[in-house]
Amino acid sequence: MTNQPRSRKRPNRRQFLQAAASTLPWLALSGCGWRLANVRPAAGSQDDANLLYIYTWAGYTDQDLLDRFEEETGIRAIADVYDSNEAMLARLQAGGGGAYSIIYPSEYMVQKMINMGMLLELDQPRIEGMYRLFPRFQQADYDPGNRHSVPVSWGTTGLVYNTQQVQPPPEDWDYLWVYQQQLAKRMTLVNDVREVMGAALKKLGYSYNSTNVEHIQAAYQALMDLKPAIASFTSDAWRPQILSGDLKIAMCYSSDATEIMPENEDLRYVLPESGSSLWIDTLAIPKTAPNVEGAYAWINFMLQPDVAARIVERLSFATPNKAAYNLLPPDLKNDTSLFPPEEALERCENLEPLGEVEAVYDRYWTKLTSS
Repeated sequence: MTNQPRSRKRPNRRQFLQAAASTLPWLALSGCGWRLANVRPAAGSQDDANLLYIYTWAGYTDQDLLDRFEEETGIRAIADVYDSNEAMLARLQAGGGGAYSIIYPSEYMVQKMINMGMLLELDQPRIEGMYRLFPRFQQADYDPGNRHSVPVSWGTTGLVYNTQQVQPPPEDWDYLWVYQQQLAKRMTLVNDVREVMGAALKKLGYSYNSTNVEHIQAAYQALMDLKPAIASFTSDAWRPQILSGDLKIAMCYSSDATEIMPENEDLRYVLPESGSSLWIDTLAIPKTAPNVEGAYAWINFMLQPDVAARIVERLSFATPNKAAYNLLPPDLKNDTSLFPPEEALERCENLEPLGEVEAVYDRYWTKLTSS
């Protein structure tokens, strides 16, 4: 792991720029190329082939990336950001996302949107570089044959901890329960129902995607037993708290841990031995896309090895692009927080749609976080 700080600080992959949005809802970010979604033109208003609207996670593009795309293609790209897959889906369903030609759904949302008939089936001959992906990303269960989506980034969910404050070091999810008293009010869990319930399910020996109501109830009860020791459910606020020493351990996404660890040499990230989630974010084209040509241009641009490699270096995301991985410096290639060994990944699971059982998760999540 390099001791040099990353060059870009960003909200984590599940967080919107909430403070900016609440105080300056009209704000155009970075002057050009960035805007908040509520200033997006109405559906159907985009008729310029040299203009591409992208709907993505906060921190997934930067101005350097947008500028290079315009230099290479002549197409000006403008990126809007969202805070969750569900927010993105709701906007598209409500008709407010009709100007977007590229979206970044996660793997379970790809599957859901395919079933809803919302994604364009990709014309594979128009995509240049799919063969550069690692084999595991060319054989996606959520989208067989990558017919509707192209993986663009991935990571895991685990625990970041301070080695000076946490002894012995954690190895699995059950550590939080075993050392509950020592960690009391000095640990946080992410503010995400699937991840938190999934961790508890794994701790009990069940699948991250269990649809067994008894398993889900047992996970909820385990979390209720742990709740007195939890400082908060947050996907972002743990960062300054763990840097200041107020927190000893935090559940987080690997990309966020990778970005923050160079700021404190005592921080480490662990992928739990029993397994966790292996999340994948993708590029997809909505059926309502007004600039399909531009969308394919963006996909091909993002599949370029040097483009994908620079994204890893600047934005701290693991790339599914093997050719890009081969261009990375040794410290990043050997960073197991970014690129865990294959045997560890085999114990991880992609998040899957839950169907009707989703309501059971939500009900227990409401009880857990509000009680």
